[in-house]
Amino acid sequence: MRTFRLYGGFLEAAEVMTKPVGLTAAWWQVLGAVLRQPLPVSGIAREMSLTRQSVQRIADLLVAKGLAEYLPNPAHKRAKLFRPTEAGYAAVSSLAQAQHAFTNRISAQVDPDDLRTTLKVMERLVEALDADEWPTGDA
Repeated sequence: MRTFRLYGGFLEAAEVMTKPVGLTAAWWQVLGAVLRQPLPVSGIAREMSLTRQSVQRIADLLVAKGLAEYLPNPAHKRAKLFRPTEAGYAAVSSLAQAQHAFTNRISAQVDPDDLRTTLKVMERLVEALDADEWPTGDA
């Protein structure tokens, strides 16, 4: 339950930070996944452990708002690449000050060694989750 509480706190903070720039936490999350390189929707979903359908809905909204665009994908005719437009990059960039202020406020209350350890543990947990095979129920 503590993990859900932590997630909820971060999500609430993200909603507060994104509202003034016309984004939502979910939109920020999807745009953030493609800041460095365009990806197909399925790649974003895989990277973030989300359903392809939920990412597709958000991607389509971002395109409709002019914050992102689809590009042809040379590797796959049907799975277009998704990337932010200049307006999308600007919206995410405008969050930097609020994000840094929030991060500094929260991290100032935690020992830096504990933060480093937490990051290492989180990375290991992500690796373990990625390697885990859910039982299919077929016996």
